[in-house]
Amino acid sequence: MKLAMIYSFLKQDLAKIEESINNTIQAQHPVLREASTQLLAAGGKRIRPVFVLLGGMFGNYRLDRMEAVAVSLELIHMASLVHDDVVDNAQLRRGEPTIKAKWDNRIAMYTGDYIFARSLESLSALEDPHAHRVLAKTMVELCLGEIEQVKDKYRLDQNIRDYLLRIKRKTALLIAASCQLGAIASEASRQYERALYRYGYFVGMSYQIIDDVLDFTASEEELGKPAGSDLLQGNITLPVLYAMEDEGIASELHLLFQEDTEKLTPEDIAPIITKIKAGDALDRSLELSDRYLQKAYQALDVLPAGRAKQTLRGIAKYIGKRKS
Repeated sequence: MKLAMIYSFLKQDLAKIEESINNTIQAQHPVLREASTQLLAAGGKRIRPVFVLLGGMFGNYRLDRMEAVAVSLELIHMASLVHDDVVDNAQLRRGEPTIKAKWDNRIAMYTGDYIFARSLESLSALEDPHAHRVLAKTMVELCLGEIEQVKDKYRLDQNIRDYLLRIKRKTALLIAASCQLGAIASEASRQYERALYRYGYFVGMSYQIIDDVLDFTASEEELGKPAGSDLLQGNITLPVLYAMEDEGIASELHLLFQEDTEKLTPEDIAPIITKIKAGDALDRSLELSDRYLQKAYQALDVLPAGRAKQTLRGIAKYIGKRKS
């Protein structure tokens, strides 16, 4: 089953949100307009708007309020991708040239900043100080995660705790905020709001770990970028940390990263990727991902039965089994 089938009953509301995202990012300046539109056209799962809508179903669901939140969160995600591509010197995203590849780093950074600003403007339609505090705190943590990723590039002395804190900030908290802000916008109870936040956090942690596993196991066609791109760009993910418990692999990486990292090629890291795939690092990573998913299921226990709860469970189950 495709992910979109799990929440197919949201199709009309998501179409409205997609239209609103497109309208929101339109800029008077032609370069900003073209760059932003290119990013939107590259597609995406729009999973954050989905979580907003589902979170809103545990209170007084009003599409106009859900739309303001969903657009804001998706734009924050989009902006972070633009900045990520600059940091990683990435040429492709979802199989299409990145903004930095088509223009340059300066255009990409300004485009990301513009999209961030538009996201805040979208949420201003929601007159709820609690919602704005949650979003502001999430954006601060997201920026800290970006800085940590830059600092940790090619750094092989980091540990699993460093990795988990980084993915919490870069991925999990925005998904958690999506679920939580949907609840806040619908004036759901604080008990439901907290449960949805916890669910989103645990799902987000699992999602990113699986992403990092797929970077080694999925094809370039499935990833929309070359396999092993994270390691090539110096991003030390959970499978690498587990694999480095083997002193031979750790020594190979140390030697490799002593060279000019800007000149590293996929061929240079191919032997290490082969060894990582041959060991137990990927299985151990998936085991940790599954532990987070089990906590996500438990977080749903306090929520009332119904289509929204069933769908949240179905999405978590899909994430645990996804292949791309």
